[in-house]
Amino acid sequence: MFANALKSIGASSNINTNYSISSTLTATAGPWKIYSAKRKATGKEYSVFVFDKKTLDAGNNGLGGRQSASSQKRVVEEVVERLKKEASSLARLRHPGVLELVEPVEETRGGGLQFVAEPVTASLSGLLQEKDDQERGGGFGGRSSRYVTEDANGTRRRRELEIDELEIQKGLLQVSKALEFLHDNAGLVHGNLTPDAILVNAKSDWKLSGLAFCSPPEPSTIPTTIQPIILGEVLNPDPRIPRTVQLNLDYASPDFVLDNNLTTFADMFSLGLLCIALYNSPHRSPIECNTSISAYKRVFQSSQSVPTATNNYLSSRPLPKELGQHVLPRLLTRRPAQRMTAKEFQESEYFNNVLISTIRFLEGFPAKTPNEKQQFLRGLIKVLPNFPKSVMEKKLLPALLEELKDKELISLILHNAFKIIGLLPAGRRAFNEKVRPKLKEIFVTNAKQPQEKDANRDAGLMIVIEQLSVIASNCNGKEFKDGKYLLFYHFKALFGTPNASSLSLCALPLSVKAFQHG
Repeated sequence: MFANALKSIGASSNINTNYSISSTLTATAGPWKIYSAKRKATGKEYSVFVFDKKTLDAGNNGLGGRQSASSQKRVVEEVVERLKKEASSLARLRHPGVLELVEPVEETRGGGLQFVAEPVTASLSGLLQEKDDQERGGGFGGRSSRYVTEDANGTRRRRELEIDELEIQKGLLQVSKALEFLHDNAGLVHGNLTPDAILVNAKSDWKLSGLAFCSPPEPSTIPTTIQPIILGEVLNPDPRIPRTVQLNLDYASPDFVLDNNLTTFADMFSLGLLCIALYNSPHRSPIECNTSISAYKRVFQSSQSVPTATNNYLSSRPLPKELGQHVLPRLLTRRPAQRMTAKEFQESEYFNNVLISTIRFLEGFPAKTPNEKQQFLRGLIKVLPNFPKSVMEKKLLPALLEELKDKELISLILHNAFKIIGLLPAGRRAFNEKVRPKLKEIFVTNAKQPQEKDANRDAGLMIVIEQLSVIASNCNGKEFKDGKYLLFYHFKALFGTPNASSLSLCALPLSVKAFQHG
């Protein structure tokens, strides 16, 4: 089925000409099917978002029913225009928390749409559905991930599923930063903040998307080229159009539905509902109205059906204390002016813990002073065991390795990198994909160029020699030989400082053994 969706794309497509697109589905986000792809010229990985117009005719989930050809054509055009707006809005909104558009939206031969974005591994809605399946199946021993990821070398494996407390906090922090940009800089309301509007990239960062209903608020003082929505039109469910391309009332604010008020604070109410859905079981909004405006209005006619502190915000599971006591009361209040702004949400007690503080420091690492960086790296190694494995592999390790360009930090960064490798169940993969190329670059490729003695690099070399047992356990003899870097380390170290020479002599038998068994 997924291959057929790709076959319907025209051969003259710029995207199809320049990208090799996998036939394996990576994820879905609303009406979009997401496939991994590589740019043919560079081999760099991206994601292609595909909307197949045939889904509009797919029985009960599509247009279906009896309607004239002209009526059906109008509905199709409306859906396509709405999705074009969603994709084109990404081109106007450049921010680290917003999904990065790489190639603009283009029409396909079959009348569908496609565009290229940064590589993503899942939608939040997909992760929550998998989490529900997993919990129904009896926890982590239950059903495994339904989706398969493909490595750069073509190796396919099931996507690792991990969405714990830190992942949730980190993700909500990133989404709120994107909302702050949307509200304060771009002058826009997102309008449909749901799990389908949040995508997770290869670094496990949460990216805001789903901008089909974004609009300037009323009144608006910030100029924008994005056309405003008309609440009276988008709020009325159209049975001819799939739910995935309509505004989701389960996450809508009463500002929209009851007051006809287009305000940025509506997004903050939706953010509150999203917070509850992340902890609820099943992972759904506490407001469920089945696309019915009358059902939505009935929810707000009774205090028992409105999520409040007295009913645990209608969550079937306990909520974090800081979230329930300090944050949700200021997100789900009926009066928009009493709600938190996106900036205030980021500064709330909910994010006051050492792991989130660590991630925040790392995200602002380039702007820190040399002394601050060194103190941070010395303390980081003590808290690493408290981080989820996925955050260490996808977020912390790449960020640390990126800073190896600062020679004064080489030894401290490598100390933390090897600690992470030792903590990861998939340490071999992380070492060979991320760490080993950096070691070769620093100690082999760069070392071939004539240069003066480098004390910082020699200090890094000491860490490498100390960690030879970790290296040997995470790559086979062939990989030793292919890199040729371990032998190089020893020869260099034997002519270096007395400490390095001593360490190198002690570790030499380990390297020889690895060569012999390669």
